[in-house]
Amino acid sequence: MKRRNKRSLSLMLITLCFSILAGCGGDSTGVKVKIGEVTRSVFYAPEYVALSQNFFKDEGLEVELQTIPGGDKTMTALLSGAIDVALVGSETSIYVYQQGADDPVINFAQLTQRDGTFLFARKDVDDFSWDKVEGSTFLGQRKGGMPQMAGAYSLLQKGIDPAKDITLIQNIDFANIAGAFASGTGDYVQLFEPQASIFEREGRGKVVASFGIESGYLPYTVFMSKDSYISKNGDTVQKFTNAIQRAQLWVKEHSPEEITDAILPFFENTDRDIVVSSVKRYKEQDTYAVNPVVDNEEWNNLLDVMENAGELKARVPVEKIVNNSFAEKAEASLKADVSK
Repeated sequence: MKRRNKRSLSLMLITLCFSILAGCGGDSTGVKVKIGEVTRSVFYAPEYVALSQNFFKDEGLEVELQTIPGGDKTMTALLSGAIDVALVGSETSIYVYQQGADDPVINFAQLTQRDGTFLFARKDVDDFSWDKVEGSTFLGQRKGGMPQMAGAYSLLQKGIDPAKDITLIQNIDFANIAGAFASGTGDYVQLFEPQASIFEREGRGKVVASFGIESGYLPYTVFMSKDSYISKNGDTVQKFTNAIQRAQLWVKEHSPEEITDAILPFFENTDRDIVVSSVKRYKEQDTYAVNPVVDNEEWNNLLDVMENAGELKARVPVEKIVNNSFAEKAEASLKADVSK
């Protein structure tokens, strides 16, 4: 009798092992992928949606996300192998290419398609016009980064030379820009969300223009990896891109309130209303890319922005450091699923 009970128990345990993903010595985890994002921002909402809605897990991936402040630090982490994938401005991949890297960094999935900063005015907000920026003290972003380059490009489009027509301050670390403006530095400041919405609520001024609108469509923030990683892990990169495409469409199809509820766990110290306001502003100006493809027009606009800033040694053909094959396959696959 005891032997029969033992056998029954063994069969139950074996059945249990096959019926669950974890335990009993089985391979319970997916393929691990380490992402390094350049900052934690509502600007990256589709990334957090892919995590919160389990799109990565559905693809068999176990994603570890860490924030590495600063494009240079994020790229260093990628090049050293500390992370597998970087979410950072595509200009950083161009800087690496310009240095003649043996193992270039390849852009494979675009997340945002506009600059994410806004022109925030301390005064004269009721009847703003761009000529009011002339002669002002402008608190800008770090030299050589996409926010600063897109900002300078936009100002020039409005007939304002940042080197001559304004007092430009750009020696303050990214993390301290908002604090510097709050303490009284500058008439205008270039801000990301949700900081712009927070300052509006606090009565410190108002958003008067969008650098994302003014600078046009460009591959602003892109997932990228070293060429060697992509060559060895093509299946993983494809699954990763599939998850991002699903998240992008989810963001497109859902309201700011629904998106906020999905990403709010990543912004524990931010009021829900502020996140809703931020997401709404980004959605209204078409900031979030609806597919991961980096197209030629966007790429050439990026090169124009960098050339204008004096940061481009030579125009880099898109095929040199962009691999759209994963994005195109992900887009086509989802379209096929929808049509069924």
